[in-house]
Amino acid sequence: MGEAGIGGLRVRFDGKVKIEFHGARVSSDGGLLAYRELDEALGLTAMADECLRDTRPGSNVQHRLVPLLRQSVYGRLAGYEDLNDAERLRVDPVMRCVVGGRATSREAASTSEMGRFETGMLTQEENLKALTELSGRWIDRTNGRTEQKKVILDLDSSESPVYGEQEGSAYNGYFGCDCYHPLFCFNQFGDLERAMLRNGNVHSAEDWRSVLEPVVARYRDRSLEKFFRADAAFANPDVYAFLEKELFGYAIRIPANEVLEREIADLLIRPVGRPSAKPKVLYANCTYRAESWDRFRRVVAKVEWHADELFPRVGFIVTNLMWYPAERVVRFYNQRGTAEQWIKEGKYAVKWTRLSCHDFRDNQVRLQLFALAYNLGNFLRRLALPEGVEHWSLTTLREKLVKIGAKVVRHARYVVFQMAEVAIPRRLFATILRRIGRLCPVPI
Repeated sequence: MGEAGIGGLRVRFDGKVKIEFHGARVSSDGGLLAYRELDEALGLTAMADECLRDTRPGSNVQHRLVPLLRQSVYGRLAGYEDLNDAERLRVDPVMRCVVGGRATSREAASTSEMGRFETGMLTQEENLKALTELSGRWIDRTNGRTEQKKVILDLDSSESPVYGEQEGSAYNGYFGCDCYHPLFCFNQFGDLERAMLRNGNVHSAEDWRSVLEPVVARYRDRSLEKFFRADAAFANPDVYAFLEKELFGYAIRIPANEVLEREIADLLIRPVGRPSAKPKVLYANCTYRAESWDRFRRVVAKVEWHADELFPRVGFIVTNLMWYPAERVVRFYNQRGTAEQWIKEGKYAVKWTRLSCHDFRDNQVRLQLFALAYNLGNFLRRLALPEGVEHWSLTTLREKLVKIGAKVVRHARYVVFQMAEVAIPRRLFATILRRIGRLCPVPI
Protein backbone atom coordinates (compact mmCIF):
# COMPACT_ATOMS: atom_id res chain seq x y z
CA MET A 1 0.00 0.00 0.00
CA GLY A 2 2.91 2.39 -0.50
CA GLU A 3 5.58 3.44 -2.95
CA ALA A 4 8.57 3.45 -0.66
CA GLY A 5 9.96 0.38 -2.38
CA ILE A 6 9.44 1.55 -5.97
CA GLY A 7 10.49 5.16 -5.64
CA GLY A 8 8.42 8.28 -5.10
CA LEU A 9 6.76 10.63 -7.53
CA ARG A 10 8.52 13.82 -8.63
CA VAL A 11 7.26 17.28 -9.53
CA ARG A 12 8.78 19.79 -11.94
CA PHE A 13 8.32 23.01 -9.98
CA ASP A 14 10.83 21.87 -7.32
CA GLY A 15 13.32 19.09 -7.92
CA LYS A 16 13.81 18.58 -4.17
CA VAL A 17 10.21 17.48 -3.71
CA LYS A 18 9.51 13.76 -3.62
CA ILE A 19 6.05 12.23 -3.09
CA GLU A 20 5.43 8.87 -1.46
CA PHE A 21 2.19 7.12 -0.53
CA HIS A 22 1.91 5.09 2.67
CA GLY A 23 -1.75 4.18 2.92
CA ALA A 24 -1.32 1.68 5.76
CA ARG A 25 0.74 4.06 7.91
CA VAL A 26 -0.84 7.47 7.22
CA SER A 27 -4.50 8.43 7.50
CA SER A 28 -6.54 11.50 6.58
CA ASP A 29 -9.26 10.72 9.14
CA GLY A 30 -7.49 11.01 12.50
CA GLY A 31 -10.43 12.85 14.08
CA LEU A 32 -12.53 9.67 14.02
CA LEU A 33 -10.68 8.69 17.19
CA ALA A 34 -12.69 11.35 19.08
CA TYR A 35 -15.98 9.94 17.76
CA ARG A 36 -14.87 6.43 18.71
CA GLU A 37 -14.15 7.68 22.22
CA LEU A 38 -17.66 9.14 22.43
CA ASP A 39 -19.08 5.88 21.09
CA GLU A 40 -17.25 3.96 23.81
CA ALA A 41 -18.30 6.37 26.58
CA LEU A 42 -21.98 5.99 25.69
CA GLY A 43 -21.85 2.36 24.55
CA LEU A 44 -23.65 3.10 21.26
CA THR A 45 -22.49 0.66 18.59
CA ALA A 46 -22.15 -2.04 21.25
CA MET A 47 -25.97 -2.09 21.39
CA ALA A 48 -25.96 -3.89 18.05
CA ASP A 49 -25.14 -7.14 19.85
CA GLU A 50 -28.38 -6.79 21.80
CA CYS A 51 -30.78 -6.00 18.96
CA LEU A 52 -29.26 -7.22 15.67
CA ARG A 53 -29.00 -10.89 14.78
CA ASP A 54 -26.02 -12.35 12.96
CA THR A 55 -27.52 -14.66 10.35
CA ARG A 56 -24.31 -15.78 8.70
CA PRO A 57 -23.96 -19.57 8.59
CA GLY A 58 -20.82 -21.43 9.61
CA SER A 59 -18.04 -20.55 12.01
CA ASN A 60 -15.54 -19.02 9.54
CA VAL A 61 -16.60 -15.43 10.20
CA GLN A 62 -13.90 -12.83 9.61
CA HIS A 63 -15.54 -9.81 11.26
CA ARG A 64 -18.18 -9.72 13.97
CA LEU A 65 -21.41 -7.76 13.71
CA VAL A 66 -20.41 -4.75 15.83
CA PRO A 67 -17.16 -4.01 13.93
CA LEU A 68 -19.08 -4.25 10.65
CA LEU A 69 -21.64 -1.75 11.92
CA ARG A 70 -18.87 0.57 13.08
CA GLN A 71 -17.22 0.46 9.68
CA SER A 72 -20.54 1.34 8.02
CA VAL A 73 -21.25 4.23 10.39
CA TYR A 74 -17.75 5.70 10.66
CA GLY A 75 -17.17 5.44 6.93
CA ARG A 76 -20.30 7.51 6.26
CA LEU A 77 -19.38 9.98 9.00
CA ALA A 78 -16.02 10.55 7.30
CA GLY A 79 -17.66 11.14 3.90
CA TYR A 80 -17.22 7.69 2.33
CA GLU A 81 -20.81 7.01 1.37
CA ASP A 82 -20.15 4.25 -1.18
CA LEU A 83 -19.23 0.65 -0.42
CA ASN A 84 -16.50 0.82 -3.05
CA ASP A 85 -14.51 2.98 -0.62
CA ALA A 86 -14.21 0.02 1.75
CA GLU A 87 -11.45 -1.44 -0.41
CA ARG A 88 -9.17 1.45 0.55
CA LEU A 89 -10.52 1.98 4.05
CA ARG A 90 -9.82 -1.62 5.05
CA VAL A 91 -6.10 -0.79 5.39
CA ASP A 92 -6.51 2.73 6.78
CA PRO A 93 -4.89 2.72 10.24
CA VAL A 94 -7.50 4.95 11.88
CA MET A 95 -10.41 3.00 10.43
CA ARG A 96 -8.87 -0.26 11.61
CA CYS A 97 -8.45 1.22 15.10
CA VAL A 98 -12.00 2.56 15.47
CA VAL A 99 -13.56 -0.58 13.98
CA GLY A 100 -11.80 -2.83 16.46
CA GLY A 101 -11.90 -6.60 16.59
CA ARG A 102 -9.95 -8.44 13.94
CA ALA A 103 -9.32 -5.19 12.05
CA THR A 104 -6.95 -3.98 14.77
CA SER A 105 -4.30 -6.58 13.99
CA ARG A 106 -5.14 -7.28 10.34
CA GLU A 107 -7.53 -5.47 8.00
CA ALA A 108 -11.07 -4.15 8.16
CA ALA A 109 -13.86 -5.60 6.04
CA SER A 110 -13.58 -5.54 2.24
CA THR A 111 -16.15 -4.17 -0.19
CA SER A 112 -17.72 -7.58 -0.72
CA GLU A 113 -17.96 -8.23 3.03
CA MET A 114 -19.59 -4.85 3.62
CA GLY A 115 -21.98 -5.48 0.74
CA ARG A 116 -23.12 -8.78 2.22
CA PHE A 117 -23.54 -7.11 5.61
CA GLU A 118 -25.61 -4.15 4.40
CA THR A 119 -27.65 -5.72 1.59
CA GLY A 120 -27.85 -9.21 3.02
CA MET A 121 -27.87 -9.35 6.79
CA LEU A 122 -29.39 -5.93 7.58
CA THR A 123 -32.15 -6.19 4.98
CA GLN A 124 -33.80 -9.08 6.79
CA GLU A 125 -37.09 -8.03 8.37
CA GLU A 126 -36.03 -8.50 11.98
CA ASN A 127 -32.72 -6.69 11.57
CA LEU A 128 -34.20 -3.83 9.53
CA LYS A 129 -36.78 -3.19 12.24
CA ALA A 130 -34.10 -3.22 14.94
CA LEU A 131 -31.84 -0.96 12.86
CA THR A 132 -34.70 1.54 12.44
CA GLU A 133 -35.19 1.65 16.21
CA LEU A 134 -31.48 1.91 17.00
CA SER A 135 -31.37 5.71 16.56
CA GLY A 136 -34.01 6.07 19.26
CA ARG A 137 -32.10 3.76 21.59
CA TRP A 138 -28.95 5.83 21.03
CA ILE A 139 -30.84 9.01 21.91
CA ASP A 140 -32.30 7.43 25.05
CA ARG A 141 -28.84 6.37 26.17
CA THR A 142 -27.46 9.86 25.50
CA ASN A 143 -30.33 11.62 27.28
CA GLY A 144 -29.75 9.34 30.26
CA ARG A 145 -26.31 10.92 30.75
CA THR A 146 -27.64 14.50 30.57
CA GLU A 147 -30.38 16.52 32.23
CA GLN A 148 -33.52 16.86 30.14
CA LYS A 149 -36.61 18.80 31.19
CA LYS A 150 -38.59 18.81 27.95
CA VAL A 151 -38.75 17.31 24.50
CA ILE A 152 -39.78 19.10 21.32
CA LEU A 153 -40.44 16.98 18.23
CA ASP A 154 -40.32 18.35 14.69
CA LEU A 155 -41.75 16.26 11.86
CA ASP A 156 -40.80 17.10 8.29
CA SER A 157 -40.26 15.47 4.92
CA SER A 158 -37.61 15.99 2.26
CA GLU A 159 -36.51 14.66 -1.10
CA SER A 160 -33.67 12.30 -1.99
CA PRO A 161 -33.05 12.66 -5.74
CA VAL A 162 -32.33 9.48 -7.70
CA TYR A 163 -30.54 9.10 -10.99
CA GLY A 164 -31.47 5.61 -12.07
CA GLU A 165 -34.23 3.01 -11.99
CA GLN A 166 -34.36 2.61 -8.22
CA GLU A 167 -37.33 0.66 -6.94
CA GLY A 168 -39.93 2.98 -5.37
CA SER A 169 -38.57 6.16 -6.91
CA ALA A 170 -41.04 8.40 -8.74
CA TYR A 171 -41.44 11.91 -10.06
CA ASN A 172 -42.51 14.39 -7.38
CA GLY A 173 -44.21 17.49 -8.74
CA TYR A 174 -43.47 19.61 -5.67
CA PHE A 175 -39.73 18.97 -5.79
CA GLY A 176 -39.64 18.72 -9.59
CA CYS A 177 -37.44 15.62 -9.80
CA ASP A 178 -37.38 11.83 -9.62
CA CYS A 179 -36.76 11.04 -5.98
CA TYR A 180 -37.60 9.24 -2.79
CA HIS A 181 -39.66 11.16 -0.23
CA PRO A 182 -38.32 10.25 3.25
CA LEU A 183 -39.91 11.43 6.51
CA PHE A 184 -37.81 12.63 9.45
CA CYS A 185 -38.53 13.31 13.13
CA PHE A 186 -36.00 15.44 15.06
CA ASN A 187 -35.86 16.61 18.65
CA GLN A 188 -34.88 20.11 19.78
CA PHE A 189 -31.20 19.15 19.98
CA GLY A 190 -31.04 18.12 16.33
CA ASP A 191 -30.95 14.39 17.05
CA LEU A 192 -32.74 12.30 14.43
CA GLU A 193 -35.32 10.37 16.45
CA ARG A 194 -36.60 8.30 13.54
CA ALA A 195 -36.44 8.23 9.75
CA MET A 196 -38.49 6.36 7.18
CA LEU A 197 -37.91 5.97 3.46
CA ARG A 198 -41.02 6.33 1.30
CA ASN A 199 -41.89 6.25 -2.39
CA GLY A 200 -41.22 9.45 -4.27
CA ASN A 201 -44.81 10.37 -5.13
CA VAL A 202 -46.49 10.08 -1.71
CA HIS A 203 -47.98 12.99 0.23
CA SER A 204 -45.73 14.73 2.77
CA ALA A 205 -47.75 13.35 5.71
CA GLU A 206 -48.19 9.84 4.32
CA ASP A 207 -47.71 7.17 7.00
CA TRP A 208 -46.93 9.73 9.71
CA ARG A 209 -48.02 7.31 12.44
CA SER A 210 -45.22 4.88 11.60
CA VAL A 211 -42.69 7.59 12.43
CA LEU A 212 -44.35 9.60 15.19
CA GLU A 213 -46.02 6.90 17.31
CA PRO A 214 -42.82 4.93 18.19
CA VAL A 215 -41.07 8.17 19.16
CA VAL A 216 -43.96 9.35 21.32
CA ALA A 217 -44.16 5.89 22.95
CA ARG A 218 -40.54 6.18 24.12
CA TYR A 219 -41.31 9.44 25.96
CA ARG A 220 -44.78 8.45 27.20
CA ASP A 221 -43.82 7.49 30.76
CA ARG A 222 -41.17 10.16 31.27
CA SER A 223 -41.95 13.25 33.36
CA LEU A 224 -41.08 15.83 30.71
CA GLU A 225 -42.79 18.78 29.09
CA LYS A 226 -43.73 17.51 25.62
CA PHE A 227 -44.22 19.61 22.49
CA PHE A 228 -44.68 19.06 18.76
CA ARG A 229 -44.35 21.27 15.67
CA ALA A 230 -45.09 20.68 11.99
CA ASP A 231 -46.02 22.58 8.84
CA ALA A 232 -49.35 22.65 7.03
CA ALA A 233 -48.79 19.25 5.41
CA PHE A 234 -49.56 17.69 8.81
CA ALA A 235 -52.69 19.76 9.47
CA ASN A 236 -54.78 16.65 10.02
CA PRO A 237 -57.46 16.12 12.70
CA ASP A 238 -56.05 12.64 13.36
CA VAL A 239 -52.72 14.25 14.22
CA TYR A 240 -54.38 16.73 16.59
CA ALA A 241 -56.35 14.01 18.35
CA PHE A 242 -53.30 11.78 18.71
CA LEU A 243 -51.18 14.57 20.23
CA GLU A 244 -53.95 15.64 22.60
CA LYS A 245 -54.35 12.09 23.80
CA GLU A 246 -50.61 11.81 24.41
CA LEU A 247 -50.55 15.16 26.29
CA PHE A 248 -48.31 16.91 23.75
CA GLY A 249 -48.57 20.65 23.30
CA TYR A 250 -48.55 21.34 19.56
CA ALA A 251 -48.33 24.18 17.07
CA ILE A 252 -49.19 23.20 13.50
CA ARG A 253 -49.68 25.56 10.61
CA ILE A 254 -53.00 25.33 8.75
CA PRO A 255 -53.97 26.70 5.34
CA ALA A 256 -55.99 29.91 5.21
CA ASN A 257 -59.66 29.85 4.26
CA GLU A 258 -62.56 32.30 4.08
CA VAL A 259 -63.87 31.46 7.54
CA LEU A 260 -60.55 32.18 9.24
CA GLU A 261 -60.02 35.36 7.23
CA ARG A 262 -63.44 36.64 8.29
CA GLU A 263 -62.41 36.15 11.92
CA ILE A 264 -59.51 38.59 11.46
CA ALA A 265 -61.12 40.88 8.87
CA ASP A 266 -60.24 44.02 10.85
CA LEU A 267 -56.51 43.12 10.68
CA LEU A 268 -56.61 42.73 6.89
CA ILE A 269 -57.32 46.44 6.37
CA ARG A 270 -54.16 48.39 5.58
CA PRO A 271 -53.14 50.55 8.55
CA VAL A 272 -53.71 54.28 8.13
CA GLY A 273 -50.69 56.53 7.66
CA ARG A 274 -47.26 56.28 6.11
CA PRO A 275 -45.92 52.70 6.33
CA SER A 276 -42.91 52.19 8.56
CA ALA A 277 -39.63 50.77 7.34
CA LYS A 278 -40.09 47.74 9.56
CA PRO A 279 -42.99 45.37 8.90
CA LYS A 280 -46.01 45.94 11.10
CA VAL A 281 -46.92 42.65 12.76
CA LEU A 282 -50.35 41.98 14.27
CA TYR A 283 -51.59 38.92 16.15
CA ALA A 284 -55.05 37.56 16.83
CA ASN A 285 -56.77 34.57 18.46
CA CYS A 286 -59.95 32.82 17.44
CA THR A 287 -61.82 29.59 18.13
CA TYR A 288 -62.37 27.51 15.00
CA ARG A 289 -63.82 24.16 14.05
CA ALA A 290 -63.48 22.70 10.57
CA GLU A 291 -66.06 20.25 9.27
CA SER A 292 -63.67 17.33 9.75
CA TRP A 293 -62.83 18.28 13.35
CA ASP A 294 -64.58 16.80 16.36
CA ARG A 295 -64.22 19.92 18.50
CA PHE A 296 -63.36 23.61 18.51
CA ARG A 297 -59.66 24.45 18.71
CA ARG A 298 -57.60 27.56 19.21
CA VAL A 299 -56.17 29.19 16.08
CA VAL A 300 -53.53 31.93 16.22
CA ALA A 301 -53.23 34.37 13.32
CA LYS A 302 -50.20 36.43 12.35
CA VAL A 303 -50.58 39.35 9.91
CA GLU A 304 -47.53 41.16 8.52
CA TRP A 305 -47.81 44.44 6.63
CA HIS A 306 -44.70 45.29 4.60
CA ALA A 307 -44.08 48.75 3.23
CA ASP A 308 -43.43 47.63 -0.36
CA GLU A 309 -46.24 45.06 -0.57
CA LEU A 310 -49.89 45.73 -1.37
CA PHE A 311 -51.39 42.78 0.51
CA PRO A 312 -50.46 41.43 3.95
CA ARG A 313 -48.78 38.13 4.68
CA VAL A 314 -51.16 36.00 6.70
CA GLY A 315 -50.47 32.76 8.56
CA PHE A 316 -52.64 30.57 10.80
CA ILE A 317 -51.49 28.10 13.45
CA VAL A 318 -53.71 25.61 15.24
CA THR A 319 -52.54 24.93 18.78
CA ASN A 320 -53.54 23.59 22.18
CA LEU A 321 -51.04 25.81 24.01
CA MET A 322 -53.81 27.72 25.74
CA TRP A 323 -51.49 29.41 28.27
CA TYR A 324 -49.18 30.85 25.56
CA PRO A 325 -49.85 34.37 24.23
CA ALA A 326 -50.37 34.49 20.46
CA GLU A 327 -46.96 36.04 19.82
CA ARG A 328 -45.21 33.31 21.80
CA VAL A 329 -47.09 30.58 19.90
CA VAL A 330 -45.88 32.06 16.61
CA ARG A 331 -42.33 32.37 17.89
CA PHE A 332 -42.41 28.77 19.11
CA TYR A 333 -43.70 27.54 15.74
CA ASN A 334 -41.10 29.51 13.77
CA GLN A 335 -38.31 27.66 15.58
CA ARG A 336 -39.25 24.53 13.64
CA GLY A 337 -37.14 26.00 10.82
CA THR A 338 -34.14 24.45 12.54
CA ALA A 339 -35.43 21.04 11.39
CA GLU A 340 -34.92 22.16 7.79
CA GLN A 341 -31.37 23.16 8.71
CA TRP A 342 -30.69 19.70 10.17
CA ILE A 343 -32.07 18.06 7.04
CA LYS A 344 -29.62 20.13 4.97
CA GLU A 345 -26.78 19.02 7.24
CA GLY A 346 -27.79 15.41 6.69
CA LYS A 347 -27.79 15.99 2.94
CA TYR A 348 -24.48 17.80 2.63
CA ALA A 349 -22.40 16.66 5.60
CA VAL A 350 -23.44 13.00 5.86
CA LYS A 351 -24.81 12.73 2.29
CA TRP A 352 -27.83 10.65 3.25
CA THR A 353 -29.37 11.29 -0.16
CA ARG A 354 -26.87 8.78 -1.56
CA LEU A 355 -29.45 6.00 -1.95
CA SER A 356 -28.06 4.37 -5.06
CA CYS A 357 -29.09 0.72 -4.63
CA HIS A 358 -31.76 -0.72 -6.90
CA ASP A 359 -33.89 -2.47 -4.28
CA PHE A 360 -36.05 -0.30 -2.03
CA ARG A 361 -35.20 -2.36 1.05
CA ASP A 362 -31.47 -1.92 0.44
CA ASN A 363 -31.98 1.83 0.34
CA GLN A 364 -33.99 1.65 3.56
CA VAL A 365 -30.95 0.12 5.24
CA ARG A 366 -28.66 2.77 3.79
CA LEU A 367 -30.87 5.58 5.10
CA GLN A 368 -30.84 4.10 8.62
CA LEU A 369 -27.04 3.79 8.55
CA PHE A 370 -26.77 7.41 7.43
CA ALA A 371 -29.11 8.34 10.31
CA LEU A 372 -26.79 6.64 12.81
CA ALA A 373 -23.77 8.44 11.36
CA TYR A 374 -25.63 11.76 11.56
CA ASN A 375 -26.61 11.16 15.20
CA LEU A 376 -23.09 10.23 16.23
CA GLY A 377 -21.83 13.44 14.66
CA ASN A 378 -24.54 15.50 16.35
CA PHE A 379 -23.91 13.88 19.75
CA LEU A 380 -20.29 15.00 19.67
CA ARG A 381 -21.30 18.51 18.62
CA ARG A 382 -23.80 19.07 21.41
CA LEU A 383 -22.07 17.12 24.20
CA ALA A 384 -18.33 17.49 23.67
CA LEU A 385 -17.56 20.73 21.81
CA PRO A 386 -16.34 23.52 24.13
CA GLU A 387 -17.42 27.15 24.04
CA GLY A 388 -16.25 28.92 20.91
CA VAL A 389 -16.70 25.99 18.53
CA GLU A 390 -20.04 24.59 19.75
CA HIS A 391 -21.75 26.30 16.79
CA TRP A 392 -19.75 24.36 14.18
CA SER A 393 -21.85 22.59 11.57
CA LEU A 394 -21.40 18.90 10.80
CA THR A 395 -19.71 19.90 7.54
CA THR A 396 -17.18 22.02 9.41
CA LEU A 397 -16.58 19.22 11.90
CA ARG A 398 -15.93 16.77 9.09
CA GLU A 399 -13.49 19.08 7.33
CA LYS A 400 -11.66 20.28 10.43
CA LEU A 401 -11.99 17.52 13.02
CA VAL A 402 -12.55 14.26 11.16
CA LYS A 403 -10.09 15.10 8.39
CA ILE A 404 -7.04 15.45 10.61
CA GLY A 405 -3.97 13.92 9.02
CA ALA A 406 -2.37 11.28 11.22
CA LYS A 407 0.79 9.20 11.00
CA VAL A 408 0.91 5.88 12.83
CA VAL A 409 3.97 4.78 14.78
CA ARG A 410 3.80 1.32 16.35
CA HIS A 411 5.81 0.39 19.40
CA ALA A 412 5.89 -2.80 21.40
CA ARG A 413 3.29 -1.56 23.90
CA TYR A 414 1.65 1.42 22.19
CA VAL A 415 0.25 2.60 18.89
CA VAL A 416 0.95 6.34 18.52
CA PHE A 417 -1.12 8.52 16.20
CA GLN A 418 0.89 11.63 15.35
CA MET A 419 -1.82 14.18 14.49
CA ALA A 420 -1.51 17.25 12.29
CA GLU A 421 -2.08 20.44 14.29
CA VAL A 422 -3.60 22.88 11.81
CA ALA A 423 -7.38 23.34 12.16
CA ILE A 424 -7.63 21.53 15.52
CA PRO A 425 -4.85 22.31 18.01
CA ARG A 426 -3.82 19.87 20.69
CA ARG A 427 -5.52 21.86 23.47
CA LEU A 428 -8.90 21.78 21.70
CA PHE A 429 -8.67 18.05 21.00
CA ALA A 430 -7.73 17.42 24.63
CA THR A 431 -10.73 19.46 25.79
CA ILE A 432 -13.04 17.40 23.58
CA LEU A 433 -11.68 14.15 25.02
CA ARG A 434 -12.01 15.50 28.56
CA ARG A 435 -15.65 16.46 28.01
CA ILE A 436 -16.34 13.03 26.54
CA GLY A 437 -14.77 11.44 29.62
CA ARG A 438 -17.43 13.09 31.82
CA LEU A 439 -20.10 11.10 29.98
CA CYS A 440 -18.69 7.75 31.07
CA PRO A 441 -20.80 5.96 33.68
CA VAL A 442 -19.51 6.31 37.23
CA PRO A 443 -18.11 2.95 38.39
CA ILE A 444 -19.83 1.47 41.43
